[in-house]
Amino acid sequence: MDEQAKKTALRGISYGLYVVGVKNGEDVNASTVNWVTQTSFQPPLVVVAAKAGTTTEQWMDSEKVFSVSVLESGQKDLAFAFFKPMHRVGNKFGDIGFSIGEKTGCPVLDDALSWFECKVVDKNTSGDHTIFIGEVINAGVHRTGNPLTLAETGVFYGG
Repeated sequence: MDEQAKKTALRGISYGLYVVGVKNGEDVNASTVNWVTQTSFQPPLVVVAAKAGTTTEQWMDSEKVFSVSVLESGQKDLAFAFFKPMHRVGNKFGDIGFSIGEKTGCPVLDDALSWFECKVVDKNTSGDHTIFIGEVINAGVHRTGNPLTLAETGVFYGG
């Protein structure tokens, strides 16, 4: 296989950029992910891929819940803040505020465009990411706008 052709073709898949919230008991964490998609209307299901061995992947697997904060176009800096570990102080990661989701206990970013909470109903551990299927059990909208896309950031995570 032509490696460059493979990268170019796979990078042609459109992605958003999201912050996934997780919990472990009373502790919470969040990370930026881009492999998120809806897979069913009834029940409402989404798929989230989390890199194997990360805190996000481990806590999603053990607690069986997660949240997704949908970022708005232009919120590149907010997305990039969660590329590295963030320390929680109260209801903030650094200076980024969040609320605790009422159905899952996972963090939802206050400045997100919208958000949803999920309970894990299945997973697949093939490859270097674990694929979690989550049933949407709660959702909200902070404001209307256009979602942030990976292409807008100039970052490539694929191929």
